[in-house]
Amino acid sequence: MSDSQRLEHFIKAYDGPPVRLMEVCGTHTHSIFQYGIRGLLPPNITLVSGPGCPVCVTPAGFIDRAAELALQGGWTLCTFGDMMRVPGEKGNLLDAKASGGDVRVMYSPMDALRWAAREPERTFAVAAVGFETTIPAYALLLERLAAENVDNVRLLTALKAMPPALNWICENDPAVDGLIGPGHVSVITGSDAFAPLCACYRIPLAVGGFEYEQILAAIADLLSQLKSGLCQAHNLYPEAVTKQGNLRAQALMDRYFTLANTTWRGLGEIEASGYELRPEFERFSADAWRADDGHGEKAGCLCGRVIMGRAEPRECPNFGTLCTPATPLGPCMVTAEGACGVWYANRCNG
Repeated sequence: MSDSQRLEHFIKAYDGPPVRLMEVCGTHTHSIFQYGIRGLLPPNITLVSGPGCPVCVTPAGFIDRAAELALQGGWTLCTFGDMMRVPGEKGNLLDAKASGGDVRVMYSPMDALRWAAREPERTFAVAAVGFETTIPAYALLLERLAAENVDNVRLLTALKAMPPALNWICENDPAVDGLIGPGHVSVITGSDAFAPLCACYRIPLAVGGFEYEQILAAIADLLSQLKSGLCQAHNLYPEAVTKQGNLRAQALMDRYFTLANTTWRGLGEIEASGYELRPEFERFSADAWRADDGHGEKAGCLCGRVIMGRAEPRECPNFGTLCTPATPLGPCMVTAEGACGVWYANRCNG
């Protein structure tokens, strides 16, 4: 019997009380559908999605401010492509571009540095969105800006820290029984970053990779911990993740950014859950953005509940009708890592 078969047998044989396991990372949601893992689970094991899609938790107020900068004379808004269709309260970045705004899709934050050198008369605002996985790239950009005295590149930041968000989830939704920890984020933070959460809320966490057997191993570990009464942070992804994480990347982040309260779309303000520029690098800030009331959700949109694991995308009355990847009402439908987008792409396999 192969390792995968043993894990399948172990999971199918689970006969304990009903459990809800949250896959934190959007890439895990994608892989779970890709491999048909939901169809493998017995009825007493439910998988729910979490807040691990950076596009999905970016507030509408940030999108509106980014669009304003793009439409402002002499300014260029630099963004990754998956942000273009995220709805704000006043439209999206595609709308801003169609209205004459200068919006450019970057493949790396360093693209802004190259454009700024070619067009010194313009100011380039970088839409800095992401978790710990991508924050070091923005820190490297800041390092270059400071070293080369570049004065026409700014950062508009909506950078998020994952551990405080999971603390918030555990505090506000005790129905989550276990967490499949985010593999990409954990490469930077290390698996030990989640140990205090496990101890505080008495919940197990297993950092997992993204292949079939790796996801099964994480689920099996959570079931084993629940059965034995353990509540620990286990690293099931040693190929990429260590207990301490990437110390060099952490030091780079700490040099340029500091933790601050910030708003998560659909969730609201979470204490010390965002990264903002340190005061000595404030000259590289594009501006502040307004935290939207109601956290940016449109009437009838369930993105906030989906991000918290309280609803499945197919429970939304707009799913697949008024809300599709081409016409998203909420951010979870926009990107391949958003739970609604993943469910829509796999709606025949759900």
